[in-house]
Amino acid sequence: MDVNSSYLLSLTTFVYLGAAAIYLVYWIFRLEKVGILGTIITIGGFLLETAGIILRWMESYKLGYGHAPLSNLYESLVFFSWVTILVYLVIEFKTKNRVIGAFATPFACLAIAYASFSPNVEDSIQPLIPALQSNWLLAHVITCFLGYASFAVACGLGIMYLIRGDKVKSGNYLLDALPTRRVIDDLMHQTIIFGFLWLTVGIITGAVWANQAWGTYWSWDPKETWSLITWFVYATALHARFVRGWAGKKIAYLSIIGFISVIFTYFGVNFLLSGLHSYGSS
Repeated sequence: MDVNSSYLLSLTTFVYLGAAAIYLVYWIFRLEKVGILGTIITIGGFLLETAGIILRWMESYKLGYGHAPLSNLYESLVFFSWVTILVYLVIEFKTKNRVIGAFATPFACLAIAYASFSPNVEDSIQPLIPALQSNWLLAHVITCFLGYASFAVACGLGIMYLIRGDKVKSGNYLLDALPTRRVIDDLMHQTIIFGFLWLTVGIITGAVWANQAWGTYWSWDPKETWSLITWFVYATALHARFVRGWAGKKIAYLSIIGFISVIFTYFGVNFLLSGLHSYGSS
């Protein structure tokens, strides 16, 4: 059987699904060996997805197109999944807390599952349209998706914060297995800062690219507009924390609202609104 990139990436979906399930089991039963297995499987899935992305890039050259696999909805969903796992693994190795995996890995799993199995997503490799034939493609997409993936993890942390409870020891077996709210709040804040910085760079590189492709830095295209709205949501969260001292539930809710805005920026604009970025849905 010939192994192609689509096969490897579809297989990655099940690996991430298994990892999410194992992290859930670890959260429930607190078995250290199960947690280690979850990490190993997540790393294995990450390496498998990396191989799939590299293979797809090579397949593009074999077809004579020769471009990075970041140009359509399928490829961007795969990349989002890959970066989300990367961000999560960095957090896991930094905090030594594997329970977070039960809240972070499902985002990556859902993204690549939608890419691999949705009838609305075409996974064939296509030549780049003229607007995408630019060296700015890599810079813009990578920076934006570093931001999006960080916001996905921050959303997971926000959900974790809301269900954790205020007491250090609540008497609830599952809740007490989670990090304290203070730890979650700090992680959520750091992750939002990281994502905000990358989204800012992504918007700037997109503006420069837009000027190169269409002769204007900003055209109030629907995706540009919603990217700016998303930027303002997270800017509000950071400003409120620095200036007003907001923390805890308020920031957790903003992290969730912000990621909903990310989802609409990504899917809503592609499927509901037309504009210069409509090619992203094809």
